[in-house]
Amino acid sequence: MPTVTIPSRFNGPRASGNGGYSCGVIAAALDGPTAVSLRLPVPLDQELALRHEDDGKVCAFRDDKLIAEAVPAAPLSAWDGPLPSLDEARAGRERYAAPPDGEFGHCFVCGRSRADGFHLFSGPIAGADLVASPWSPPAWAAGDDGLVRPEFVWAALDCPGFFALHGAAMTIAYLARQQVEILAPVHAGVEYVVVGRPLERSGRKGLAATAVLDPDGTVIAHGECLLITPRASPPAAADVTRKRGYFV
Repeated sequence: MPTVTIPSRFNGPRASGNGGYSCGVIAAALDGPTAVSLRLPVPLDQELALRHEDDGKVCAFRDDKLIAEAVPAAPLSAWDGPLPSLDEARAGRERYAAPPDGEFGHCFVCGRSRADGFHLFSGPIAGADLVASPWSPPAWAAGDDGLVRPEFVWAALDCPGFFALHGAAMTIAYLARQQVEILAPVHAGVEYVVVGRPLERSGRKGLAATAVLDPDGTVIAHGECLLITPRASPPAAADVTRKRGYFV
């Protein structure tokens, strides 16, 4: 049975995998458009067994616990939100208000306390229901051809969804499902714009759209993220631990 492992350096919360990165790793087990649902926090540095089911989905297990499942999905609707410029994204980054500590302070994508992270700090864009940040993928996120590996594109398209939905209040919420489509190669060392905007909210659930724009403002990757707040949701600066049942 094939396995995958989420290295500890690619955490989101301190004790579990970044949701987007984990979804991207598991999505690679299927061809074509794929949506990945996270059922439990993704353990770090532990093998996850991938089981192909008769209905076409792939389930990831740790021992007897279902961690995630990937399913074939219909193609995403095209990004139809605003296309902020690089200067606007840089201004958004200056408005990034996440604290350096707490649940996401050490996330390798958006954590202020990670010197070795993506430094993807999505802040609000003036006059728009949108967050954005510049992003220059580092060389270690790419293969020998200089192209950013898909799982890192998934990671970059996760955190802006959180900040689009919860950045103003910094309420804790976790990625429960993600789908991403990469439309053109993403190159290391190029300064891109990553954007996120809220689509809908219903109770503890929120849906956000995210996208990567090239220097000309063309969408080269986009995604949708479903986030769920815990039943008793503390501020993001608090020290919290996810428990079974948050994704039910």
